[in-house]
Amino acid sequence: MSTLESGKWKAESGNEKSAVNVSPYSLFFTHYLLLVTCYLLLSTCFGFAQEANKTITVTGQELIGSVQNGESIREVNGDVVLTQGNVVITCNKAIQYLARNDAKLIGNVIVTQDTLTIYTDEGFYYGNERRTFSDKGVKLDDKKVILTATVGEYFFNEDKADFRRNVKLFDTISTLTSNRLLYFRREDRAIAFGNVKIADKENIIYADSLIHFRKVEESHGFGNINIKNKTNHSTILGGHMEDYRARNYSLIDSLPLLIQIDTTFSGDTVKTIDTLLIKSKVMKAYRDTSNRFIAIDSVEILRGEFASKNDYTIYFRDEENIITNKTGDESAQPVLWFENSQLSGDSVKIFLKERQIQKIDIINNTLIASYNENFRQRFDQISGDTIMLFFDSTGIKRNEVYSNVLSIYYLYDDQEPSGLMKASAQSSLMNFDQKKIISVKLFGTPNSEYHPETIIQGKEKEYFLPSFILFENRPEKEKLFTPQLQMNFSKGNQ
Repeated sequence: MSTLESGKWKAESGNEKSAVNVSPYSLFFTHYLLLVTCYLLLSTCFGFAQEANKTITVTGQELIGSVQNGESIREVNGDVVLTQGNVVITCNKAIQYLARNDAKLIGNVIVTQDTLTIYTDEGFYYGNERRTFSDKGVKLDDKKVILTATVGEYFFNEDKADFRRNVKLFDTISTLTSNRLLYFRREDRAIAFGNVKIADKENIIYADSLIHFRKVEESHGFGNINIKNKTNHSTILGGHMEDYRARNYSLIDSLPLLIQIDTTFSGDTVKTIDTLLIKSKVMKAYRDTSNRFIAIDSVEILRGEFASKNDYTIYFRDEENIITNKTGDESAQPVLWFENSQLSGDSVKIFLKERQIQKIDIINNTLIASYNENFRQRFDQISGDTIMLFFDSTGIKRNEVYSNVLSIYYLYDDQEPSGLMKASAQSSLMNFDQKKIISVKLFGTPNSEYHPETIIQGKEKEYFLPSFILFENRPEKEKLFTPQLQMNFSKGNQ
């Protein structure tokens, strides 16, 4: 028996009595030790609770315990519920490996975590890694996207999915397919690899790999890029692309090539009329109200007998206008070839109607040079401040030149050369028939002089206008549309 009286501790045992004086400081120290002990006990209990949170708990209608190869195993059947923290899994049957903290999940497997749900027929859950895996077909639904594949893993600590084989990702705007896809839920970011295809109501994009930011509607594609527009039937090929769907804007800055095939129907048969090819170092496509396409640096254009080389081209698809410009004082002029003619100037505007050339305007430092089919060394030439060319279905019909007109054109008598005419004026008008000049009219202080055939024969190079330049390397389809690009193009048309 013991009592505490007036600061003294009395301990009684049998007939022996002893008394110990206890100071207030000793009492304080005793209470302090008690508080520390309680804190440590509570901390230990909390630690046990955390450890318990890492351990998988499994409930069901039937439990069978066994030991296999020295490992404790529990088989749980019927209305199985597996829980670890905020991860809840239901299935028909679970085999729990206690030491490993893993479980095999069988039959109608549904994994949930907040708004995330994963469905599969059979899979595994690894508790120490907080990871689930299945190779029996997987579906993920997080209320933002639906992701399916033959094989799938989900890492709960990272909010990351790794899906492989026959991958499909659906959202409200587009569908993405690939061989493999990493989906980062917190970032709304997907990285797709192998045979990537992303499609929406207007475009289909193919690539070897692609990074897609779902929330901001942005995609970056790499390798064998193929962008197919369903509305205007155009295709853009390249090595790298950036697509900003919310801004209706795309950029291709590696080996870009635009292909637009014109077709028509003849009965039940689709016939190809012509193909427009545009190649450059950089391409930009704007799918807004202007619906324009811009090619920058080392631009080459080819469509039927029409070709061009320039540094900057704008193609307004709805208006069917093509504008090419000289980009600086030291840069080269845009050059165009049409049939047997070469055209150049600081700015060129081409007007189309139903994809056929109707008119060409050439502005500032202009020159047109046309050779004769039978006398290739003879060039009809005309220069001025502004040149306008008018066409119909048969070819060029009229040529109008304004301000500082200079011209040289060769004469023929019954297909035989018959000298040339040099002329100058303030403006001129030429009419054509079957690609040949049939009349020339000069206006505003006209001046002309005839040079007989006997003088000019063999001396054609002496009869060039001051601005005459013969440009080489006219674009050719075989060089623009290489076999490798044709293979990439066919991928988008299978």
